[in-house]
Formats: sequence, C-alpha cells, structure tokens
Amino acid sequence: MQRAQAGPQLLRDWIARAAQRHPDSTCIVCAEDGRILSYRQLHQLTGRIGASLRARGLAPNDRVALLARNSIEHLACYFGVMACGATICTVHVEMNHHHLQRILPAIDPRLVLFEEGLDLDDVLAATSAPRLPLGRWDESDTGGFYAGLGRNEPGDSGIQTAGEQDDAVIFFTSGTSDRPKGVVLSFRDLLCNAVATADAFGITGNDRIYDFRSFNWCSAQVLGALAPLACGATLILGRRFSRSRFFEHIKHYGATIAAGNPTTINMLLNGNEQARAADVPSLRFVTSSSAPLLIEEWQRFEDHFGIRVSQGYGCSEIGWIAAKPGEKRRLGTVGKPMPYLDLRILDREGRALRAGEVGSVEAGGFEDSCFRYLAEDGTFRINSRGRMKTGDLGFIDADGFLHLTGREKELIIRGGVNISPVEIDSLLMQRPEVVEAATVGVPDRIYGEEVVSYVVLRPGATIKPDEILRYCSGVLSAFKAPKQILFTNDLPKNERGKLDRKALLERWKMSQASGAS
Repeated sequence: MQRAQAGPQLLRDWIARAAQRHPDSTCIVCAEDGRILSYRQLHQLTGRIGASLRARGLAPNDRVALLARNSIEHLACYFGVMACGATICTVHVEMNHHHLQRILPAIDPRLVLFEEGLDLDDVLAATSAPRLPLGRWDESDTGGFYAGLGRNEPGDSGIQTAGEQDDAVIFFTSGTSDRPKGVVLSFRDLLCNAVATADAFGITGNDRIYDFRSFNWCSAQVLGALAPLACGATLILGRRFSRSRFFEHIKHYGATIAAGNPTTINMLLNGNEQARAADVPSLRFVTSSSAPLLIEEWQRFEDHFGIRVSQGYGCSEIGWIAAKPGEKRRLGTVGKPMPYLDLRILDREGRALRAGEVGSVEAGGFEDSCFRYLAEDGTFRINSRGRMKTGDLGFIDADGFLHLTGREKELIIRGGVNISPVEIDSLLMQRPEVVEAATVGVPDRIYGEEVVSYVVLRPGATIKPDEILRYCSGVLSAFKAPKQILFTNDLPKNERGKLDRKALLERWKMSQASGAS
C-alpha cells in the first residue's frame, strides 16, 4: 500500500485512504482472542467517534482522557479522537495509579473513557467530566462508549479541522520514582515521526507488526500503531508480554516484525523457549528500545535464536530518533538518525563534534517546534524550542550509525574524569559467569565519586569478587576500574524494564548505613 505523506491533519486521510484501497485488509488483530478490525471498520468506527464527540461540543485541543490497557477498543479510541481533531490523553493506569489524583485535574478532560476493573472508582468520582466505560466495539448490547456510538453515522463525521500545531496527544512518563511528566506532541510532530519511523525500519504494507508494549506510551503508539497505519500494514496487538506465547503469537499470526526491549529479550534468553528462526519464517527481526541493549546480550540472542535484533532509539518528547531494519542493523548501534531530525553531537560549549567524538545528543525537526510538558495547573511548560538535548551521550561513526555511550546524569565523575557506567557494564557482561551487571558512582571523600559494580551471577556460577576485580583491572584503565564488586540476586528496574541506577545507589547507601558489605 502506498505510504502516506507527512504533513498536518493527515490521520483521517490515512484511515480513509486505507479503507478505500484495501477495505478488507486487517488493521488490528488481537493476539489473545483473534478479534479483527479491518480498515473499513476502522474508518466507520472513527467516523462514529467523531460524530459522538461533535455532539458533545468538543473542538480542537479539547482533551479526552483514556484510562485503559491494550485492547482494540483502546486503539480505536486513540485513532478516533485524533482523527476528528481532538487531543487524546493516554495514561498507564497501573504504573501511574497513585498519581491519578493529580494527573486528571491537570488534563482537565472534556470526557473520560475508562476500562472497567482497574479500581478507578475514587479517581473517577473526583472529576466533574463525563465518564464512560469503554465497553466493546462489536457488541452493541454491552453498554459503555462503543455501544452508545450508534451504527449509522457517516464515516467522515468529525469536529472542525485541527491545525498542524494543535495538540494531538498527551501521554505520561512512568513516574515510578518521580512525578510523571505529561508530554505534549502536536499533530505535525507526531505524524511526521510516524512516517519517518516507518521509513527507518523499512515497514511496508506487507508487514505484520507484533507489539505487546503499552500503547499509553509514545514508542508503541508510533511504531506499533501509527507507522503501520501510515502505510497500510497490520498490527498484531498483544495485551501484555508473555514469554511462553511470544513466539507462538508470531508464528500463528505471521508477524514480520516483533517489538521488544532489553528486559523481554533477556527474559526470552533465560527462559526455556526453543524457537529458532526456522520456526518463525515470517519474522524479519525483533526491535529493542527504551533502554540500552548490551552488545553481549544482543549477540547472544541472535546466536541462540538465529533472529536479528534491530536496536532503535528515541525519547518521549521527540518520538523515534534513530533506527534501521534488522536486515541492515549494525551491532552496538541504534541505527541511523532520521534525516529530518538533523541530529548532532555537541561538546560542552555546544559545538558540533566530528565523527567518532563523544558528546551530548541533540535533535530537532522543525525550527518552530516547542518541546512541552503539561504542568499540574493544566498549563504548558516549554522545555526548549526548535531543538532539544536528549540527555544521552554518544557519537556517530564514519558510516553514519549512532552509538550511545550513556546518560549524562549517570556519568561517574571520579577525580574530575568522566566515566561511563555502560562501558563497565558491557565489560562485566563479557564474563561467562555474569548474567546482569550495573555500575554506579558512590560518594568518596577523596575523588568525589568512586566506581562500584553490582553483578548478578548465572545459576551455578562459582567466582569470587576479587577475581572479577582483577579481570577489570587487566582490561580497564586504573581510574575506570571498579573498586568494589557486589553480588546481588537482582537489579532494580522500573515498570518499563529500565535499569534504575538511582535505586541501586540508594541500595548501596543503605548497605553502608547498616554496616553490610
């Protein structure tokens, strides 16, 4: 199917074009129960959603809060609200539950749609906005939002046309240790990134993308929902990650691309799955994003399963930033930056660095873009204009591939020398006895910070901390080598599977306070 062109207010056009050219092609199939939403049905459904919102008096930039987990109903509402010009506000309920009393007043929604059974009674009772359970889109007698849409509204019904700078989506970061941030993207920023992401991963109308990640976050919304819609591909929607059914779903539905992250890749590696590339012949590659994938785990996954991994890179405020199809991936990189973002590597004075030189990662897109957050009083806070630093460190090699070396805020500064903990983690992972590793900078009276590494050993491994220290000293400069190796049963991670170095540092401080070694 022909790919949509990037530009303002095109989501309705994408849906209409797909429904016209391939009406019976599958837009979404639910992996758990096999329910299918065709492009014709999506067009009809988004039209009914538009008619319903128009009847409620909604206009561009009016907000609809969506409190639900992955489902066809969730995504149809996501598409439908934006297709008719309003702003969809997606919230990961389980992760942000204790923040909802602040999130909903900040959103100030005109309508709240929610999935039943998520223990939201107290939260919903505190908002004055109309509240409707989602119900099911294909059963008119179950009650809720979808049952009340009616069946006869025209497929192009909607509210007045939104402009390219109007708000398309507000979504909230994890907020496990800090208050979640409400990130705001315009229609232009969101839709242009979706088209660029489809191009970067080589997605065509023939692809079937399996994605189980939460569609309340930017990464899944762009790669799993909008990118396929831009070119008429199919989304195989997983309710959640299942290690035992991951390859089963891929095989059954003929997935060509499967989404993932370092945590799921690690879980598959350390499980009992015996699948190989020949067992899932349709699969081109598995993606990995949201956190660094150590090259040792990357290589081990490809060697074990015979399936390529394509590591990509992005951030909530911009969307996907760099990617490459699995057939063209390069180990240790996150692909090539998307051209329209004009990615640069900068030194501390803001000067652009040459290939191979490590610095701060900065990206843009449009000169008049505003990178915005939703404040608790409902107003916007502008983080930067035109361009923004992602907070990551990295370099671009001579062939244009982007390498990430760590987070600026996670740098260990020992005696005035910057040390990347990711470099040390990667080195530790080369030991066959080690299954996970994480390095932190701990307070030190002389050097300011000292290097300490936590290590999770493989079951049955026998090695002493001193042996690992000697190994590190043999391959690292003295100022980089860890001064302490601590064995642990697990490493702290947030709900998205990202390593939480801040929590690990607190663990170290507590152990020192209690006198534990």
